[in-house]
Amino acid sequence: MFENAEGLRDEFAQLEQQMSDPAILGDMQRSRKVGRRYSELMPIVKALADFEQTDADLAAARELAEVDEGFAAEAEQLQARREQFTERLTALLAPRDPHDSLDAILEIKSGEGGEESALFAGDLLRMYSRYAEKMGWKTELLDEQTTDLGGYKSVTVAVKAPGSAEQTPYGALKFEGGVHRVQRVPVTESQGRVHTSAAGVLVMPDVEDDDEVEINDDDLRIDVYRSSGKGGQGVNTTDSAVRITHLPSGLVVTCQNERSQLQNKEQAMRILRSRLVALAEEQAANDASAARHSQVRTVDRSERIRTYNYPENRIADHRIGFKAHNLDQVLDGELVPLVEALQAADLAERLEQVGE
Repeated sequence: MFENAEGLRDEFAQLEQQMSDPAILGDMQRSRKVGRRYSELMPIVKALADFEQTDADLAAARELAEVDEGFAAEAEQLQARREQFTERLTALLAPRDPHDSLDAILEIKSGEGGEESALFAGDLLRMYSRYAEKMGWKTELLDEQTTDLGGYKSVTVAVKAPGSAEQTPYGALKFEGGVHRVQRVPVTESQGRVHTSAAGVLVMPDVEDDDEVEINDDDLRIDVYRSSGKGGQGVNTTDSAVRITHLPSGLVVTCQNERSQLQNKEQAMRILRSRLVALAEEQAANDASAARHSQVRTVDRSERIRTYNYPENRIADHRIGFKAHNLDQVLDGELVPLVEALQAADLAERLEQVGE
C-alpha cells in the first residue's frame, strides 16, 4: 500500500504548483477543486515524511546500538513511533469513498408517527446543526415543509466546511443515512405513555455542476407554482416555487424557500445532482452486496440504524453496537464519539477488504 504513496506525493507537488497558477486562480470552480484535493493529500504527504524520517532515525539508532548500548533505549522509542506512523499511513492510504472530501446535503423527512415524527425530524435537524457548529462548518437551509406544531415534514440543508478543514462534512455525516427511531412521550400524549416514531435521513455529497453528473435538459420536467408555508414579502404571492422531475430516474425535487424562481431552480438542481450521485452509489452498493454487505454504510434507506430512548437517556447505533447514556448531549450536537466509532468500524472493514 505504501508504494502508492509516492505517486500521491508527486500529485501533491503538482497541485502545489497549480495553486499559484494565475489561470487556475482565475477559475473559481477549478481553483476550489485543486484546493480540495491539496487539502486531502496534505495529511498523507506529512505522514509519509514523518514515517520516512523516523525509519531513517531508527536504522541509525540500531547501528549505533551495536557499538554503544546507550542507544538501545532510543531505538525502542523510535520503533514505537515508527509503528504509530505505520498505522496512521495505513489508515490514510486505505481505499476510501472519493466523495469523502466533499460538503454534504442532508435531507430529513418525517415518517411513521405523524406530528411526533415531524417534531423529531426537527430535533435531528437541530442535532446536526449544533454538530456542524462545533466542527466549524456552516449550514444552509435549502428547502423545508413545516407542520403546525413547528416540526418538519421535510427539510433539506447543505453542510459546508471551510477549505482548511481537516474533517469534511460528507466523510463524517455519510453514516447518518437511514431510519432514526425515537422512543419518548409525545407532547400530544395526555396519558404519559411512551410512543415510538421515526424519521428518515438521506445524506448526499454536494457535487459541483460539472462533476461526474451530466443532466440532459430534455430529461427534465420543470413546473412552477405558488409557495406554501412560511410567508414573507413576495414568497407566497408569486409562482416562485419550482418542482423538477428527472424523467429517467423518476426523482422529484421541489424548492420554494428562495424569493425568485431562478434561485429556487438553482437550489433544486443542486439537490437533484446530489440525489443522482447518491442513487448511483446505492445501485453500486446493491450490486456489490451479493459479495459483501457493509456493516456500517446502509444501502437500504428503510433500514433502522439508530434508536433515541428519552426515558433512559440512551442512544444506540444498531450497526456497530454503540450504546451511550448521554442522549441529551448527543442531541445538543455531541456527535464526535459516535462519528469516530462509525468511521473506525468502516476503516476496519476497508482494511479487511484490502487484506482479502
